[in-house]
Amino acid sequence: MQYLLSVIHEGTDLGTEEELVAVSAFNRRLQADGHWVFAGGLGFPDTATVVDNRDGRPVVTDGPFVETKEFLAGFWVLEAPDLDVALRLATEASRHCNRKIEVRPFL
Repeated sequence: MQYLLSVIHEGTDLGTEEELVAVSAFNRRLQADGHWVFAGGLGFPDTATVVDNRDGRPVVTDGPFVETKEFLAGFWVLEAPDLDVALRLATEASRHCNRKIEVRPFL
């Protein structure tokens, strides 16, 4: 089963050197343990562009889809046998990156 672990952030600061080192070590362990599928960090919300072509007339706007103080700062896509393992990994991820983590299974 695959899970999306979303990193939720609410500041304008990037990760500290200590956080980056901890996340890199965590990533290496995920890879060694067979949980790693893919991961990445994202630009700040002000770098987003929203495209809406639901009615056949595309509208492109700058900025995030929603205005909120919290935003998606990065993510992991992990392989885990069940939700309990995914939650354990998310708990570790939260500690290493010092951010909240949302866990959602892929359908």
